[in-house]
Amino acid sequence: MASLCLLVVFPFLMAYAAVSDILTMTIPNRISLALVAAFAVLAASGALSWSEIGTHVGAFALVLLVGIGLFLLGGVGGGDAKLAAATALWLGFEPLLDYVVNFSLIGGALALAILYVRGHPLPGFVVAWPFALRLHDRCVGLPYGVALSASALMTCPSAPLWRLALHG
Repeated sequence: MASLCLLVVFPFLMAYAAVSDILTMTIPNRISLALVAAFAVLAASGALSWSEIGTHVGAFALVLLVGIGLFLLGGVGGGDAKLAAATALWLGFEPLLDYVVNFSLIGGALALAILYVRGHPLPGFVVAWPFALRLHDRCVGLPYGVALSASALMTCPSAPLWRLALHG
């Protein structure tokens, strides 16, 4: 059960969040809820001790509080804050700084790339794609879920939960 959650469910939901954010500029609540529910199933399977579950929930709570603060200040979208918190639930505290640094760097590169593209006209064949028009619109934010998801997939192999489940 643990390997299924770690190797299939988590990566699938991260990819789904990134694609959803690119296509619609939203990360549906169902993605974050599915991540929390899948973690609960994983925890109930006995893969984690009660103290380990507590630290993962602590990481979730910390990231959620910071995310809510950033959302209230207009720094991130609500879906981004919830996705980051749900990801922290899976990662725990140990790799959390790596996760934050990775998504900051990826998000910065993404922002620069999108700003560059927005400074140029779209090719003719792309103007028929609604998501491309939305991404090209200077009044629209950035699909930061891409950076959050990419960072999660880069960081997760170094998290204790993955090391334990995958390497015994």
